[in-house]
Amino acid sequence: MQSAVEGGFTVDDFTVDEQAGTVTCPNGSTRPISATRVATFGVLCRTCPLRARCTKSKIGRKIVLHEHDAVLRTARRDWATNPALRERYMRHRPNVERVISQLASRGGRRLKLRYQGTANNHAWLKRSTAALNLRNLINRGLTRTAGTWALTTA
Repeated sequence: MQSAVEGGFTVDDFTVDEQAGTVTCPNGSTRPISATRVATFGVLCRTCPLRARCTKSKIGRKIVLHEHDAVLRTARRDWATNPALRERYMRHRPNVERVISQLASRGGRRLKLRYQGTANNHAWLKRSTAALNLRNLINRGLTRTAGTWALTTA
């Protein structure tokens, strides 16, 4: 997560208490979360000894919380502390990006949507994705024997 000040505090350094509806800064100052999910520290930042590590803003630090803030915080913490998660991601990412590229282009040229309306383009995307998935499964050993699909595992 990026900090407002280089090497300073990120949003993850602030403690969010959803039940109490508050956000607490690294210095221990607490502010309420507004209806728009913003916590403004404003005046409290003027005398804060940690201000130089927190914000460059003249009016103080403002924390804008995503509606799924707790899930995002957990994901960022898991990413930072779980090397197996990062390794698995890096192993599968190229394949996912290749499939997206195959869907979005043909022969290196970007595809234009061929149908008018969301429903028809959505149906095209589903068919194209199913065809790519079937091709990938066949390349990995999917066979049909006696009316049954089987994937060989090695």
